[in-house]
Amino acid sequence: MSGSRGCLCCVKYLMFIFNLIFWLGGCGLFGVGVWLAFTQSEFSSLPLSFPSLSAANLLLVAGGVTMVTGFLGCLGALKEQKCLLMTFFVILLFLVMIEVTLILVLSLYHEELDKKAKDDLREGMNDYRRKAGLKTSWDNMQKIFKCCGVSNHTDWHNKTDNGKKLPDSCCRDTSQECHHWEEPCYEKAKDWLLANITSVLVFGVCIGIVQILALVFSMLMYCQILRAEKYMD
Repeated sequence: MSGSRGCLCCVKYLMFIFNLIFWLGGCGLFGVGVWLAFTQSEFSSLPLSFPSLSAANLLLVAGGVTMVTGFLGCLGALKEQKCLLMTFFVILLFLVMIEVTLILVLSLYHEELDKKAKDDLREGMNDYRRKAGLKTSWDNMQKIFKCCGVSNHTDWHNKTDNGKKLPDSCCRDTSQECHHWEEPCYEKAKDWLLANITSVLVFGVCIGIVQILALVFSMLMYCQILRAEKYMD
């Protein structure tokens, strides 16, 4: 009985530590999501499929769910309640399955997702002159990234009031003849995101490892509680 209780205490504190790390990781993901959303606020009227906006929303959701799940795991470990532990295990298992599915979808269908995002952006260009918020977002993006159009400057043809005339934000200078930027905005934004989120991806891998360990320890603790109750009976 004492050996079983000692093993339970060991698993209990190990699970608490891993879930505390998990919770802190969720705080980190949520914080990065807030930072990314804040830095991309100038593009907030663009479609949500725009790379940096979709990444910000994904990190906010993932961080929030991770924080709640980590708190539930810590509470279950301290209280030694089977119901909490099983609820934590099921939620975390479901979360891991969603993450694996998301990684597979992004890996297998990244070209299709890129095409869909580009089509959404081109569709939104039709409202450039009609919607002030969208116009401001496009102008800010083209000025900041020094780019023009989704794939190239021809995306703006027939999208403005003057037919083939490009928006002023596409021009390198304020001269009468527009010398437009050559770089595509979608690729520039995507490159910026990848350059700034590499450390987050490494952090995400570490969180994934902690999730697997938390699953193992939660099930071990659940089994130890069952065993301890059996001895008490």
